[in-house]
Amino acid sequence: MTTDKTQPTPAHEAETGTAHQTEAGTTAPRTTWLRALTAAGGVAAVASTFLAWTWTAEFPGDLTVYGYPGGLQLLTLVLGIVTAVFALAALGLKGLRWLTPSGSTQALRLLALGTFAVTWFTVIAIAVDLGGMVNLEPGGWIAALVTAAPVATTFLLPDDTRPLCRPKQLPSWAEILIIAAVFAVGLYVVNYGIQTDADHPEPFLGYLIAVGFTAVALVKAGLVSRISELTTAYRSTTLVAALITAIVFPFFQDKSSFTELGVNIAIFATVALGLNIVVGLAGLLDLGYVAFLGVGAYTAALVSGATASTIDVKFPFWAAVITGGVVSLIFGVVIGAPTLRLRGDYLAIVTLGFGEIFRLAMLNLDGTSGPSVTNGPDGIPNIPPLEIFGFNFNDDHSFAGLTLDSNGNYYLLMLLVTILVVLIFSRAGNSRIGRAWVAIREDETAATAMGINGFRVKLIAFALGATLAGVAGAVWAHFQSTVVPEQYVFAGPVPPNSTFLVAAVILGGMGTIGGPLLGATLLYLIPKKLEFLQDYQLLAFGIALILLMRFRPEGIVPNRRQQLEYHETGQLDVPGATGLKDGAVGVTKAEA
Repeated sequence: MTTDKTQPTPAHEAETGTAHQTEAGTTAPRTTWLRALTAAGGVAAVASTFLAWTWTAEFPGDLTVYGYPGGLQLLTLVLGIVTAVFALAALGLKGLRWLTPSGSTQALRLLALGTFAVTWFTVIAIAVDLGGMVNLEPGGWIAALVTAAPVATTFLLPDDTRPLCRPKQLPSWAEILIIAAVFAVGLYVVNYGIQTDADHPEPFLGYLIAVGFTAVALVKAGLVSRISELTTAYRSTTLVAALITAIVFPFFQDKSSFTELGVNIAIFATVALGLNIVVGLAGLLDLGYVAFLGVGAYTAALVSGATASTIDVKFPFWAAVITGGVVSLIFGVVIGAPTLRLRGDYLAIVTLGFGEIFRLAMLNLDGTSGPSVTNGPDGIPNIPPLEIFGFNFNDDHSFAGLTLDSNGNYYLLMLLVTILVVLIFSRAGNSRIGRAWVAIREDETAATAMGINGFRVKLIAFALGATLAGVAGAVWAHFQSTVVPEQYVFAGPVPPNSTFLVAAVILGGMGTIGGPLLGATLLYLIPKKLEFLQDYQLLAFGIALILLMRFRPEGIVPNRRQQLEYHETGQLDVPGATGLKDGAVGVTKAEA
């Protein structure tokens, strides 16, 4: 008996949407109907956003207009469209099957849940803010009902998860256009979140719900992996696209406060990336890292020519930045030399003590409790604005018909500093000393036995991290125009603080470039937009870290090594008793 070798393979059937017939004779119609109902539910969710959900404009976003979605209705509208499109892709509609290379069921469930969560959050928020469900118009009830239906249908769908296969080769220009489109969409999504109404938390909370569910859905569908493959293949193009996206950011902001958010995010992301050298690469838990930011800020303030400075000198900006970095480097060596022979918790306690000693020293160098250097709790105010080659950063400047305010000027300056830090991190991490840091992090005893000078390697990491923090601190001092000791604490409701910086590195992903940048962005933007959580920031940090350690211990943007350490990936383990699919090699990790 011969076998027809022209039969489609299971992977081909999954990729083209061809349905399998089970042994019991159950065919695809049931699954097809469920997917069709999911698509209809997405369309119904879209239609519900054109109805009024409440009768009064007191709720943010004005949800009282028929035929014109606004506020949180826009999130339901977008999620409904995406749910319907993915359901059509699952049905095998030509031209959409590329959306689900890893399967559609899990992505559809998450998108349906996201649409349901955003809509019901809005309905509940209307009832709470306005004083009862009576404030809902029929459109609100309809939206709540139609968004619940797709949730039920998606959980009845069979799981069609499949391994990624090689995609169809596209022309180079098409793949480059895809990368550009991804960055354009990313810029729009970030701008939407930044420009939500800061006086009302509801729009930003809905935005977080929508982005969270959509991001996980795209990961489950395999789109993120496909985009990652493209960016890896076109690395130079990706870097150019990322740089252009970052440069045009301030030109899309209609309020100065939005650009100010970008400046602060860039500053703290840069500092977090410097800490990532110490924590992520070398494995040294530094709980007093914010002190090096303070050293750079105070140094730049003292030599800036400020009227409150106790040192009668005025350096140009480039000299002030270098001075801040050098002084931070000296402090890093002085503090690291006697303490880096410690390990683990002992090192963390010592660095925590250094952070507190720095803050107390700045308080007491007021001329009464100690020498007159820092003006004590009053700090150093009225730091003059930056001026480089006649370019005053506090003035508005126009370029090709576009105007940059002072925040935009500082944002572009910090963008240059961030690029410099990223280059240093990348080059150092891929160098011989970077490999030595990783070896020390993994097992210092084994690394020492292999001939690595552990103390010297750790001291270099400590000093380099301190230098980068000092440079960022010098820019931050001029941007804030004042420095006070209360800005440099171990933990507090307002960043920067050491807890914030460590959490940004862990949340984003230790040892990576994008991880700390993303972590600092999230940890600065979310509390800033949700100011009612200021008193509960530490509680929120704790809960977030517990959930992260439970569900994604390697961070949001993990490196390859940590993924292999924390998860059974099928690459490092011994085959288990249950066997493996398709002849893959499995792993049972002895110890993480």
